[in-house]
Amino acid sequence: MAVYTIEPERRTLHGSFSREFSPVLTIDSGDTVRYRTLDAGWGLEPLVALEMPRQTFLPRDDEKRDAGHALCGPVAIRGAQAGMTLEVQINDVRPGTFGLTIAGPKEQDSEDNRRLGIEHATLLRWTLDADSMVGRDQRGHTLALRPFMGVMGMPPDEAGIHPTFPPRFCGGNMDCKELVAGSTLYLPIPVPGALFSVGDGHAAQGDGEVCGVAIECPMELVDLTFRLRDDVRLTTPRANTPAGWVALGFHEDLNEATVLALIAMLDLMTELYGLSRPDALALASLVVDFRITQVVNGVRGVHALLPHGAIR
Repeated sequence: MAVYTIEPERRTLHGSFSREFSPVLTIDSGDTVRYRTLDAGWGLEPLVALEMPRQTFLPRDDEKRDAGHALCGPVAIRGAQAGMTLEVQINDVRPGTFGLTIAGPKEQDSEDNRRLGIEHATLLRWTLDADSMVGRDQRGHTLALRPFMGVMGMPPDEAGIHPTFPPRFCGGNMDCKELVAGSTLYLPIPVPGALFSVGDGHAAQGDGEVCGVAIECPMELVDLTFRLRDDVRLTTPRANTPAGWVALGFHEDLNEATVLALIAMLDLMTELYGLSRPDALALASLVVDFRITQVVNGVRGVHALLPHGAIR
């Protein structure tokens, strides 16, 4: 199987999804792509202070096309058709040397921040060590890194340009912290060729992503292997992660997102164990954890986690 490399350059970068974008690379099922990515804000250097600009990637030719997260791609997979499943094996994710976290209001009259007692914004500047997987900010806080990609996905089968911010049934800005190296992500393919893109590197994040961002960082290496699966039919993303099986649900309403994640988890449990649906629901109530993936992208995310070995 072939191995390809994609670097962040004008030809490979975009900040939106569209079925009309031409692929920058076409591969076969089983091939691997090794990416280097910018941070979500297209940054080329650390942000020193909130009031100071920083160098970002230029040119950004089209305000609508380049409005969102800096993504690399799209990559087309020969033979991919709508209704099939794209298997994305996450082999390695290695962060760059710097990251940032911004919290607090951009405007003083932010209602949410007023309720939280937050009157002004703050910037944490992170120095990242990919060998020790440790991050330190300018105030001396030290965190263990657990890097993953916030955006992995494909465009919907609808005309036009679509923003990167909301997650969709075909992936995108899922911000699921379980999708670390060693995971395999399964996405419903919406368009011929799949047209997969990746970006929005996170060095660490908690469930919820409550301030709106993680440790946002460039990635020195994102190593992904792609396979087409015509034996798996999905309506929402699922993943096999080091922590367990994950099923994701997305909706503007958090309750509905929970129901969608539960439906997807029951589908998975009936496939894995040959359970009746009532038995799957009963067991899910005992061993499956439901977690708020993120609440900051307009479309909320919930992921159901079935730990490995929980049902024997």
